[in-house]
Amino acid sequence: MSRSGQTEPNDDQTERPNAQTEPLGDLMEQSGSQTCPSDGQAPARIAVFCVGNRLKLDDGIGPAVYDELTATYDFPENVEVFDVGCLSLDMLPYVRDCGLIVTVDAVDGTGEAPGTVFRFLPEDMARRPGAMQSLHDLRLPDLFDTAALLGYEADGICLGMQVENMSPLDLTIGLTPQVHAALPLLAAAVVAELAAAGAEAIRKKPC
Repeated sequence: MSRSGQTEPNDDQTERPNAQTEPLGDLMEQSGSQTCPSDGQAPARIAVFCVGNRLKLDDGIGPAVYDELTATYDFPENVEVFDVGCLSLDMLPYVRDCGLIVTVDAVDGTGEAPGTVFRFLPEDMARRPGAMQSLHDLRLPDLFDTAALLGYEADGICLGMQVENMSPLDLTIGLTPQVHAALPLLAAAVVAELAAAGAEAIRKKPC
């Protein structure tokens, strides 16, 4: 398992991309009101789905965030972090059993610079044909819609990053420079989302 570097992202990568998408700067203020139970306690279980293909450059941003998170932080017992590859219906049991699902994925068609980080709800993805869609066949709203048909319900948040190249001519492991530089920002967004839900990740001490 490779571990990604921690180049500091540029400040202009957190600007508001459009009126419908929440900027990362509002994450700590707003995410708790949308995902945290009314009593302030963390959900019984929280799952973080890191989605993507490591062999296709920026399409591997989800797995790269997984590496960053698991190398850098220890998580509470109620939090599980997964490198799921491509999102599939195999994840339905986690929608059934968890109070919160956080999905990390590549997005395209936003009109913003590569490395720009977005935070949005599953229903926001569903009403954007083209822009702000995951680059994988099964999207988070599809998973949630299927779960609802089975009587499963969980809160969901998607953290996405605008990509530069997710279709290399040859299979390529790694990220393009702008996306790699913003990787710590996306990982920090996941940690902030968990903290807002009452589940604080602890940074590991250097060996």
